[in-house]
Amino acid sequence: MPRRTSTSTPTDIALISGFAALIAVAAILPAINVAGPVPITLQTFAVLLAGAALGAVRGFLAVLLYIAVGAAGVPIFSGGAAGLGVLSGPTAGYLFGFAFAAALCGLIVQSLPRKKIQTSVPLIFVAGLVSSALFIHTAGMAGLVFRADMTWAQAFDIDKVFWIGDVIKNVAMALVATALHRAFPDLLDRRPRRSDVEAPTPA
Repeated sequence: MPRRTSTSTPTDIALISGFAALIAVAAILPAINVAGPVPITLQTFAVLLAGAALGAVRGFLAVLLYIAVGAAGVPIFSGGAAGLGVLSGPTAGYLFGFAFAAALCGLIVQSLPRKKIQTSVPLIFVAGLVSSALFIHTAGMAGLVFRADMTWAQAFDIDKVFWIGDVIKNVAMALVATALHRAFPDLLDRRPRRSDVEAPTPA
């Protein structure tokens, strides 16, 4: 029989809500302030894990839900901040970049062969690192330029401080994501590939 991979809507909602809560917890844990207005938190780990674990659409929605709840006034942004003002502040670029990074990471991961998703830490790590570089860092620097009145060079000087931490967090993300997919092989919402479907037994 073909392996079933689809999940129900209530399960999707529960997973999206659960990962949005995980991002919130990662954001409100004590941050490290090293340079400028952007603190070091575990958000990148949780955001990219949402994409790698849930896939592009549900990972994107998990981050959007987190942002929407924070914008509505629940203090779940970094440092316990909340409200619409955060979305127009100097760190807004990082917040919006989170959603697209989760989507790209999920898109890359769900395009990999099933066995690679469950075992290949390097591939998941690269998916997270590429997504983070393209969206989180780029959008984050853009936010600093346009909302904090910095030059691109000044924004780059602040952003580069986070690169080493980003590598470490993506290694951790890849380890956790592969472990999740081994424990829950149908966690990704995608159709089975031809190779995943057993050939029918001749009558």
